[in-house]
Amino acid sequence: YPACPHLAFQLWNELGYGACCGDLLDVAWPGVDETALQRDEIELMLQINGKLRGSLTVPANADKATIEQAAAAHEQVTKQGSPPKKIIVVPGRLVNVVL
Repeated sequence: YPACPHLAFQLWNELGYGACCGDLLDVAWPGVDETALQRDEIELMLQINGKLRGSLTVPANADKATIEQAAAAHEQVTKQGSPPKKIIVVPGRLVNVVL
């Protein structure tokens, strides 16, 4: 015997939604707000020589050059002491810096 539908119906009425919005069975399902699903920033995993060393937050629409600059300026990369030989960007997933 499912309890959740009965509890939801009881709470709907006790919280006063029954008076203003009508019966719970007659109310339409809420719509999806597509703009709320879009992300402004993404987090990429930062690897140095194939080992995970941290994360990097960049704008969601950042191009490869911007991600490479942010990775080269990251504190985990600069504290290694040598400049990066190669920066490999896997879009939406990770950045691997080869020293």
